[in-house]
Amino acid sequence: MRRWIYLWLAVGIALLTGSALPAAAADSPISLTAEEKAYIAEHPTLKVGFVQDRIPVSFTDENEEFAGISRYILDRISELSGLTFEYAPLPAGDVTYDYLTSSGYDLVTSVEYNEENKKANGILISEPYLSSRKVIVAKEGMQFSYSGNWSVAVSTGSQTLRKVLARTFPSFQLKDYDSISDCFDAVNIGEADLMIQNQFVVEYWLSKPRYEKLQVIPVMGLDDQLCFSAVVDYGGTESMPQEEGAVLISILDKAIACVGEEEQGSYVIQGVMENQYEYKLEDFLNRYRYAVGIFIVSFLLIVFLVCLLMRQRLRAAQSQADARAKGQFLSTMSHEIRTPLNGLIGLNHLMTQKLDNREKLSEYLTQSSETAKYLLSLINDILDSSKLEAQSMALELHPIDMAFVIETVSSIEATAMAEKNLHYTVQADLPCPYMMGDAVRIQQVLLNLLDNARKFTPAGGTITLNASQTEKQDKVLTTVTVTDTGRGMSEAFQKQLFQVFSQEADTVSKGNQGTGLGLSISRRLARLMDGDLTCVSRKGEGSTFTFTFTADLAQKPVQETAEAAAEEESLPRVLVAEDNELNGEIIQELLVGEGFQVTLAENGKKALRAFIESTPGTYGVILMDLRMPEMDGFETTRAIRALNRPDAATVRIFACTANSFTEDRDKALESGMDDFIMKPIDINTLLRKLKQKKEMP
Repeated sequence: MRRWIYLWLAVGIALLTGSALPAAAADSPISLTAEEKAYIAEHPTLKVGFVQDRIPVSFTDENEEFAGISRYILDRISELSGLTFEYAPLPAGDVTYDYLTSSGYDLVTSVEYNEENKKANGILISEPYLSSRKVIVAKEGMQFSYSGNWSVAVSTGSQTLRKVLARTFPSFQLKDYDSISDCFDAVNIGEADLMIQNQFVVEYWLSKPRYEKLQVIPVMGLDDQLCFSAVVDYGGTESMPQEEGAVLISILDKAIACVGEEEQGSYVIQGVMENQYEYKLEDFLNRYRYAVGIFIVSFLLIVFLVCLLMRQRLRAAQSQADARAKGQFLSTMSHEIRTPLNGLIGLNHLMTQKLDNREKLSEYLTQSSETAKYLLSLINDILDSSKLEAQSMALELHPIDMAFVIETVSSIEATAMAEKNLHYTVQADLPCPYMMGDAVRIQQVLLNLLDNARKFTPAGGTITLNASQTEKQDKVLTTVTVTDTGRGMSEAFQKQLFQVFSQEADTVSKGNQGTGLGLSISRRLARLMDGDLTCVSRKGEGSTFTFTFTADLAQKPVQETAEAAAEEESLPRVLVAEDNELNGEIIQELLVGEGFQVTLAENGKKALRAFIESTPGTYGVILMDLRMPEMDGFETTRAIRALNRPDAATVRIFACTANSFTEDRDKALESGMDDFIMKPIDINTLLRKLKQKKEMP
């Protein structure tokens, strides 16, 4: 509403200064002297400087062109006089005479018409082409008085105004700002008490919502008449302007008189109407900032609550999924464990009935052993999966021969392949077979791939293991592919192939035993070795699994000498610390059967006493259970190592336990043990370790 009041105020002033609006602009040509005509002919184009921030009087529009009331009048002057103008913006701040002459300006617009400019050196001013008023802009509610000690904002581009204010209102404290916009902001935030500016310019700026708290105060005695100034070379004196400048001013004065006050008023209205401030989104946000702020906070709160609700639902869904996964796990494990246990119980019953039939008894024992091995592999898979999931599995890196690893795996699978009439071939190109790796885990992955290929390839099919290497500086990338001509897998199943307990429905129905953990574990092991495990398969055509891993290069191991082999043949006496009577008897019988002398102690305290009471050097190896009454394995080991006798430091102590976690192994080694043997004990692994000599530091 206020903008329209100021608009009609502007129109009223235009009418007061120029009377009524004309129906059409005057078209009468002006009368020019011969000298003036000659000037126009000799100066086809004049460079005109204009102020850029005086909307709607003089400004740069969105097309970077000169616009405003001054432009309308200059265009009309060009029509009347025949002068041609090119426009160039004036820089912000105080524009000096030297700048105007060095930049080639002929004419400047929006110059204040006053006695001071009439007497200024280097310029000649025209008669006024636009008349208006200056007004005061201040905060609403301010009680203005002319004698007050007010701080007044003045733009650096209004130096003439600054001089007028300093002369007219000596009590005012003038503060310079870079632009008119900065002046309005200074008053708006209370940094300055007021500003004084052309009323047309003020009307435009106060139409902005951000300045709705500012008011206009009429000021008496400060008319705002604008004219043109010609830039002339005054030759170093105060009274000798160039004659050409005077001719130009004469032409302009005649054109301004021809335009007349009525036509000037029409241009004022056109300038005000066409350059009204357009309401913008930022104005809306500024005006309703508190409401917008409340809306945004409310919206964010709603979003937060929705996210919280979704999170709760996701947690609930995840809990349900976890519950289903646990149920699936228990169901799968129950089936996988109960099935071989049922077989063991059945075989045990059959053996009690066939004690006098050595052939049947041998068959049942073989089946029982295979079933027990399957149970052990199932438990190992579960433990491995748990360790990998918890990221607690660590590789045991040692120098290995990759060619020997592949040969070992192939020899293990060879019999089963032959029994099923499968054509198994190995193609190995290993230029760097010696590397630092975990042979047990590499074999685990390869055996899993070969086992699966054997299970799902029908008799007469082909299985190929292909190994190759690429050397990269001090590392080697090994790639092993296992390809079969089996039944293959559907594309849908391949997407979940490496998930735990993943088995395709038709393979389960065909009686292929397995937990669905092997491939999941194998892929995680591959990635633990800085590699990967991938698969390409087509239903009915077969599958290709690609296993890659990266390892550091290692030197070829030194061949064992005949003397070292002979030393290993000398079997050490073994002290077994085992609190489980049955396990102790089994270990004792196994070792005695292999030619070892064995002493059995049923707990750690008795094992310590047996070692103390023995002659130094009697025992070469101690098999130490970790969980025992009286004294556990850790405490017993520390006590033995602390004894003041020569063999206390040299006797080899092996931890024998069902605990397979890394922390148990670390704790055993920290207590002074030499190695770690997991239960159930692999007799071949145990015998190999017992026959080795301890490496002295």
